[in-house]
This record gives sequence, C-alpha cells and structure tokens, in this order.
Amino acid sequence: MNAQVQKNTLYVGGLAEEVDEKILHAAFVPFGEIKDVKTPLDQATQKHRSFGFVTFLEREDAAAAMDNMDGGEMYGRVLTVNYAFPEKIKGGEQGWAAQPIWADADTWFERQQQEEEMRRLEAEQKAAMQEAERIHLQKMAAEREGEKDDDTSSVDPMAMAEAKALNQNTS
Repeated sequence: MNAQVQKNTLYVGGLAEEVDEKILHAAFVPFGEIKDVKTPLDQATQKHRSFGFVTFLEREDAAAAMDNMDGGEMYGRVLTVNYAFPEKIKGGEQGWAAQPIWADADTWFERQQQEEEMRRLEAEQKAAMQEAERIHLQKMAAEREGEKDDDTSSVDPMAMAEAKALNQNTS
C-alpha cells in the first residue's frame, strides 16, 4: 500500500498530559500560519492519547516546524514530529466513520442469531444425550429385573413335587 504523506500536516507524538490544543498551537505558530490543531481524545478517559496533529497552510512552514521541533522538548517530554499520513478509515472502503451507527446492526443481529442457534443445538444435543442415558438405564434395570423374574419363574421341580406331596398328605 503506497500511503501518501500530507506535507502540510504534522504528527506530533510524545505529548505530556498537560498539553492541549492551545499549547500545541502556541508552540508551532512561530513557524507559520496554522490551519488546524487536533489532539484525538481517548473515549474512556477523555484525555488526549499523547499525540496530536498540526496542519499548516503552507508546506514550507510545516517542513520548518518539523525540522525545528522533532526531538525538541515540551513539558519535559521529547517530541516526535513527522509528516502525517492520511487517516486510515476503519471498516473497509467506505469506513465506519462514513456509516451511521446502526449500520453494523445487521451483522450484530446475525451474530446473535448464530449464537442463539448454537445454544439451541447444544441444548438439543444435551437433551438427546440425557434421553439416551435414561433409556439405557431403564434397559439395564429391566434386564436386572428380568434376571430376578427368571429365577422365580423357573421353580425347582423337586420343590414343586415336595409341595404337591405335602398338599396331598394334609388332605
């Protein structure tokens, strides 16, 4: 990927926490007229992420500022000053920035449906396994009962003959 540098916008890294856009502007204005100063904020802390961008009206001013400020100190921290690359837009060609917040809703719902389907299949599989185990246990119990029934149904012929003889003697 051949990224084009923006010759009039500088990346300024290594900013101390105290540095805001006004301070950054004041530090770079001696080199020429400034079009814009940005210090992107961390969404969680609402503080800048220790870097910023300074855009000059003229490329020559940006070059002079970079030559003089790169490696310089501000609030006890060493600055890194380079030409800025164009913003990389996340989310493909159009990018997330070019899309409304709900544009991702379809993929979110799709993902939710897939997860729900997985949970349903897992529950079905678990129920099938429990049913198979229940049937197996019933079968095992029936076989054990069958063994007991077999023992009582096949009565010893000698015992039957003795019982018959006793019944005849008593009558």
